[in-house]
Amino acid sequence: MGNGKAEYVVGVDLGGTKILAGVFKDPPLCVATAKLSTKQSRGVKSVIERVERCVRDAVDEADLSMKQVAGIGVGAPGAVKFEDGTVIFAPNMEGWRDIPLKAELEKALGVPVFVENDGNVAALGVYVGELQGAPRSMVGMFVGTGIGAGLILGGELYSGFGHTAGEVGHMVLLVDGPRCGCGNKGCLEALASRTAIVQRIKAGIKGGEKTALSGTIDEQGDLKSGDLRKAIRRGDKLVERVVKEASEYIGIAAANLINVLNPEMVVLGGGVLEAMADEMMPVIVESARDHAMPGSMEGVQIVASKLGDDAGITGAAVLAQRETR
Repeated sequence: MGNGKAEYVVGVDLGGTKILAGVFKDPPLCVATAKLSTKQSRGVKSVIERVERCVRDAVDEADLSMKQVAGIGVGAPGAVKFEDGTVIFAPNMEGWRDIPLKAELEKALGVPVFVENDGNVAALGVYVGELQGAPRSMVGMFVGTGIGAGLILGGELYSGFGHTAGEVGHMVLLVDGPRCGCGNKGCLEALASRTAIVQRIKAGIKGGEKTALSGTIDEQGDLKSGDLRKAIRRGDKLVERVVKEASEYIGIAAANLINVLNPEMVVLGGGVLEAMADEMMPVIVESARDHAMPGSMEGVQIVASKLGDDAGITGAAVLAQRETR
């Protein structure tokens, strides 16, 4: 990428709650970021415009112009058709079916855009940016508004026959469990994402349980991961129980993946884990040990990512760099 032109790439993490964009000189080296709320209730067109704005803000923050950007990688929630950058279905985004995200963003920004599933992208970010490509096999699970995941097998991102592999958030763990955004019942995402945790807390409040967060929920209708952490540290029994149950389910999912894939590492990330790693990780590891087949966890590491929310933008930037080289 010599000749002084277009030597930067942009990584975008498009989530159900927020959009994060980062400008990278050479991933994982990030030189500037920008953040916007998704405001998905305003509709698909508005969200795409907000992604465009977030990219422009980040590029501006880095004191660059779009001419210096070689490519843009986007991690989008849900099933993505990589070849043409269409978001086939995003369970946590209203009205997102067959959305030509790549085409729309290329038209708006005038730069090549590459769209990939957000879990795959975050796994790539952790693998390249944090682990320097060391393990030959890794499962990344990212707990936020939903639960994304990505698989690295034989040192490569594994995307499966139809490019939809890694949908760990939609592994059914409770056949008659709560309804998930994907239409199924009892998916991991419906049991352990931040959305699910908030639903469980609301149900507890309805059932007469006490929590210091009832005011916050009434006001915002939602909770941030930081609110949950503060409540647990203040000894809030309801929040503590709900987060512990969610952690147990994540551990069961990790055990299933270890039984099936036997990866070197299971890395956990996303906003919820970033806020509550101290509270959740011991429960997740213990639950995984309880549910993994004897012997299959031998030498397998289960760790929290240190990249936190930057995993998504880092992986998206790595993707853009690989595709434009």
